[in-house]
Amino acid sequence: MTQHDSGPTSGLEIYLVGGAVRDELMGLDAQDRDWVAVGATAEEMTARGFRPVGKQFPVFLHPSTHEEYALARAERKVAPGYRGFEFDTSREVSLEADLARRDLTINAIARTIDGRIIDPFGGRRDLEEKILRHVSPAFAEDPVRVLRVARFAARYAGAGFSVAAETEALMGSMVAAGEVDALVAERVWHELRRALGEPTPSAFLTTLRRCGALARVLPEVDALFGVPQSPRHHPEIDTGEHLLLVLDQGAAMGLDGQTMFACLTHDLGKALTPREEWPRHHGHERLGLEPLVALCERLNVPRVYRRLAARVCRHHLKVHRAFELKAATVLELIEHADGLRQPELFEKLLAACEADARGRAGRADHAYPQREYLSGARAAVAAVDARGVQTRGRSGPQIAEALRAARLKALREFIKR
Repeated sequence: MTQHDSGPTSGLEIYLVGGAVRDELMGLDAQDRDWVAVGATAEEMTARGFRPVGKQFPVFLHPSTHEEYALARAERKVAPGYRGFEFDTSREVSLEADLARRDLTINAIARTIDGRIIDPFGGRRDLEEKILRHVSPAFAEDPVRVLRVARFAARYAGAGFSVAAETEALMGSMVAAGEVDALVAERVWHELRRALGEPTPSAFLTTLRRCGALARVLPEVDALFGVPQSPRHHPEIDTGEHLLLVLDQGAAMGLDGQTMFACLTHDLGKALTPREEWPRHHGHERLGLEPLVALCERLNVPRVYRRLAARVCRHHLKVHRAFELKAATVLELIEHADGLRQPELFEKLLAACEADARGRAGRADHAYPQREYLSGARAAVAAVDARGVQTRGRSGPQIAEALRAARLKALREFIKR
């Protein structure tokens, strides 16, 4: 038994659990610390000053540290989907029973206050062997765990971690049984968004694809695998493989979540171009907008993500060809991409295009001067002072034309530099 000596936790049997213990054992700084209280009740926690915050089961915030303390709980599957559980948080639930309900062995380790490790399921060994392994057959009761395993793969693939064969097989059986189809949009988006922020986001897709889940949760993305591209521009040939390279390139560049989502969806149209024209994909930018909208609607993707993704999908080829474009076409690109009203969005468009260009076999270190060029072009256009344009004696359309002419002149002068 492990007890705190003073304060609101005095006399409680508590343990540090989950990711904080895992990260400590890996020599990493723990971002969040979660605690489990064994043998306590919700009424007792509230009486000690803890603030209840849990919706499905009792979780409390410490009155001083604001760290989360959950009552030890066991769970039982009673209906399909990730919500179909009954929870037992009675005093009789043991620490081992609480750890047994967790997804992976590396997340089912506890530590006492005095530093003693409690590891009933071999998580420490799996950390050393760099294996992502499920704790028990109960893993199959919660389809969210398929996505979580894929996200942990995206986090730790660079450190050499892989998914255990038996866990991958279990995930495949869950897909076949239709469990993944019960996932609600919010949970899929939550895990996808977090995975796009991991060091190796490609591993999220490959892990889901190996067990068949990618076709269920992101069919528009899954459809890209096996679609050939011109080896002249894409030495990796396969569009899906290109996407994996783009995502990891974007992660290496430190792109934010919105830009990473745009990277994920920029080539969706290549699965819809006529097969008889492959490996050419004429018009894939336009064709990609419909599946992008479908994906965003299905997952309730926030508007800020949709807006940038649509611009990257529509305009990425023009950005790549920036040095071939006439001044008028460059101006149209800046205007259509809303570069004057939303310059930060335009810069994210350029960043996504750089990841796209460098996310190709053997080209990760290639320069991408188009980004600096178009960023400068946008700045030159934005520098034109609308108030300085001669407007006397002109109507609305004439004023707009005069402003456009001034912007075009500034752009041509920039291009000549």
